[in-house]
Parts: sequence; structure tokens; C-alpha cells
Amino acid sequence: MPPYTATYFSVKGRLGAIKIMLADKGQELKEVHVTMEEWQKGDLKATCVFGQMPKLEDGDLVLFQSNAILRHLGRSHGAYGKDNREASLIDMMNDGVEDLRSKYIKLIYQEYDTGKEAYLKDLPNILCKFETFMAKSNSGFLVGKEVSFADYNLFDLMLNHLVLCPKSLDNFPKLSDLVKKMSARPKIRALLDSEAFKKIPINGNGKQ
Repeated sequence: MPPYTATYFSVKGRLGAIKIMLADKGQELKEVHVTMEEWQKGDLKATCVFGQMPKLEDGDLVLFQSNAILRHLGRSHGAYGKDNREASLIDMMNDGVEDLRSKYIKLIYQEYDTGKEAYLKDLPNILCKFETFMAKSNSGFLVGKEVSFADYNLFDLMLNHLVLCPKSLDNFPKLSDLVKKMSARPKIRALLDSEAFKKIPINGNGKQ
């Protein structure tokens, strides 16, 4: 099977969860990095369905929108629950992750210098929703007994928040356990420890 190809800026950003998931599933990923100068020329942007990246190529299938990509990979690699009920719950939780990621992105790119204190003050009110939901499961994952694409997405976002505020998960044992559990998976650990992964910034403006 030919490797997946991802086109994106040289940041973790919205590609982080996708990279983590593919690494854990033992899938090869070829990355094409785009500079801001290249992007601003507009030629590549014009080929993107919604004018946004990342772009994922799976053979002749070309996908945009990071959550659509995660769902596609979830279906392709057994990370979308055991049945429709679990799949629906996974979709719900991933939408919750997206809500938090959107708030995080707004902070990083628009309000970092003026809104960080307020963001961190409100963060527990959001994280408690995930903590409460995970308390219903004994598996350590969001839904069911196996890892899903939503777990990869949440894990990636929690790593970002631990950089933003190292104490952000101190009062959330379930979320802390998820981070530890995912970090201990050998292929994810290898990716996180790799120089190529560590040298790429989380965000494009240097704030994290």
C-alpha cells in the first residue's frame, strides 16, 4: 500500500492528531510542507475545497477538513467503535474536542496576550465534561474498549494544553491517565521522541 501523503504547514497544528494516529497504526506518512509565502500566492489554496489545509491523499482519494480525515482513517484502521452506537458516541465526543480546539486556536492566534488568564480559568469547566464522560468507562478511552480517532484527537489537544499550562490536568485523573496511556503506546512514544516531531512547533505564530 502506498504511503499516505499530507500537505500542510511546518507545524503540528491540525495535522498532529492525524500523524499520531497513523504512527500508532503503523502507517507510513509522506509530508509535504508548505511555506506561508507559497500559501499566500494562492495557487495551492485555490485547489483546496474549502481553501484550508491539511490535505490528505489516500491513493486517488483527496480529503480536506481535519475531522473528516480523522473519521476516514478511523473507518480504515478500526478506530471507529465496534458498532453504530459506539460510532455515534465517538462522533459526539470528537465534536466536543473540536469545540475545545476552536477555542484554543482562537486563544493562540487572536487573544494570547489578553485572554490567556481567562481561558485557563474557564478551561476546567470544559475539561470536566470529558472527565465525567470518561468516568463511565473502565477502558481508559472515551468510548468502548478500543482506541478511537477521537482519543487521538483529544490526546493531541491535551498535549498542547500541557505545554500551555503544565498543571491543566492536575485535577482530572481520567484525562491524565489517557495522556499517560496514549504516550506509553510504543509507536506513539517513538513518534513523540523523534527529533523530526519535536522540532516542529505546535502553532504557526510561535505561541503555545
